[in-house]
Amino acid sequence: MRKEYDIDKLNPRPNPYAKELKKPVSIKLPVVVIEYFKTEADRTGIPYQTLINLYLMECVKENKKIDTSWKKAG
Repeated sequence: MRKEYDIDKLNPRPNPYAKELKKPVSIKLPVVVIEYFKTEADRTGIPYQTLINLYLMECVKENKKIDTSWKKAG
C-alpha cells in the first residue's frame, strides 16, 4: 500500500446512495408503541426498528398529514 495517494488522480464521484443515508436519532416513544411494533416484529420476522422506519417512510411517500384536531387552541 502506498504511503500517500494523490486524491486528484482518484477522480472522486458523488455517492449515488447519498439520498438513502440514514441519520441516527434518539426519540422517546410510549411503551405501548414499542410493544405494538415488537409484536409486529415477532409476527413478521422484521426487526421492530425497521418496521417503524417502514411505517414512517410510508407516511412520507403518501404525504400523510398529521391530525392535530385533538389539540386545544390556546
